[in-house]
Amino acid sequence: MPAYSFEALDAQGQTRRGVLEADTARTARSQLRAQDLVPLKVEPVQRTSSGLNTVIWESKVFSSTALAVWTRQLSGLVNAGLPLERALAALSDEAETPRQRDLVSALRTEVNAGAPFAKALSQHPREFSPIFTAVIGAGEQSGHLGLVLERLADDLQEQQNLRGKLLAAGLYPAIVCVVALVIVLFLLAYVVPQVAQVFGSNQQQLPVLTSFMLALSSFVQNFWLWGLVLIALLSAGGHVALKQANVRLRFDAMWLQLPLIGRLARGYNAARFASTLAMLATAGVPILKALQAAADTLSNTALKRDAQEALVLVREGAPLASALAQHKRFPRLLVMFSRLGEQTGTLPTMLQRAAAQLSEEVQRRALQLATILEPLLIVAMGAMVMLIVLAVMLPIIQLNQWVR
Repeated sequence: MPAYSFEALDAQGQTRRGVLEADTARTARSQLRAQDLVPLKVEPVQRTSSGLNTVIWESKVFSSTALAVWTRQLSGLVNAGLPLERALAALSDEAETPRQRDLVSALRTEVNAGAPFAKALSQHPREFSPIFTAVIGAGEQSGHLGLVLERLADDLQEQQNLRGKLLAAGLYPAIVCVVALVIVLFLLAYVVPQVAQVFGSNQQQLPVLTSFMLALSSFVQNFWLWGLVLIALLSAGGHVALKQANVRLRFDAMWLQLPLIGRLARGYNAARFASTLAMLATAGVPILKALQAAADTLSNTALKRDAQEALVLVREGAPLASALAQHKRFPRLLVMFSRLGEQTGTLPTMLQRAAAQLSEEVQRRALQLATILEPLLIVAMGAMVMLIVLAVMLPIIQLNQWVR
C-alpha cells in the first residue's frame, strides 16, 4: 500500500507531521479528518525501483554516525519485543529530517506488504551496503534480528571510532604542513623580492644561499600558475591511471610495503576484514558468502585479491587459517587467531578478538606516528624559515663588513 507524508493541524492549532498508508491521497486526507486533523499537505513518499531514492548530487540520508545510531535504536525497540513494523513506525515519527522520515516510511511500507526487512533494505543500496543487508537477512533467517542489529550497531560504531582516531592523529601534521607551505610561499613571493630590489642595483656579489633563494623566488613569481597547472595535470593523470586495474593493483601493493604507512594500511584493512567476517559468521552466514562479503570491504586491491584467492582455497576445502597463511600480506595475528578458532570451534569469537587487537594496534601506531611527525614537521618548518631569513640577512651582514 502506498505511503503518504502529511502535515496537518490538530484541535489545538499545533502542526503535526507524519506518515500514513492509504490507497490514494484523497483517502489519506479522509483518514486525517477522521482523526480530527485538518490536512495542510499530503504527498506520496518517493520510492524508486532502482533504490536510488535521491538525486545523484545529494548526500546520503544517513551519515555513518547517524546510521549507527539508527541501527542501535532499531535494535533496542526490537529487543524490547516491539514488532518490526511498529519499531519502524516509531523511528519514522522520530526522524530528524524529512528525508529520513521518507526513507524509514518506505521501509515500513515494504515490510507491511510482506517483504523481508533485508529485501526492503536492498531497495536502497545507496543507503545500506550489501554487507549491512546480508547481516540483516541472516538475522531474520536465524530468528535473532534484535541481537544481530545490536552487533551490527556495535560494528558500525567501532569502525566510526577507528576512522575518527586515525583522522585525529593525522589532522595536526596536515595542518602544520599547510601552514608551513603558506609561510614559505609568502616569504618567497613577498620578502625575498624586496631583498632583490635592494641589492639589485648594487654590484655586490651575493652569497650562494641568497642567489639560490632569489632564483627560487623568481621561479615562484613567474611560474606559479604553470606549477598549479602541472600539479592539476599530474593529479588528473594519477587519478585516471589508478582507474586501471593493473596500475591500481601495483600501486596498492607498493603502498603496503611502505615502512610506516604500509603497516597502518595493512592493519586497518585486516581489522575491517576480521570484524566483518566475525559479524557475518556470528549471524549464521555461510563461510564462503561471508568471506566474499568481507573481501568486498577491503579498500586495498592487493589485499582484496589475496582475500579472493583465499576464498578459492577455502572453497576447495582448505581451512581458513591455511588459506590466509598462503598470503604474507595478512597479519600473522589474524592467521593465528583463525587457526585457534577453527581448532576450538569458536571461529567468530576468535576473529572478533583478532579484529579488536588489530584495531588497537592500528590506533597505537597512528598515535606513535603522529607523535614522531609533529616535532619533525615543526623543526622542518623552522629550518625552512631560518634558511630564508638567513638568505636575506647574509647580504646585509656582508655589506656591514665592507663598510667597516
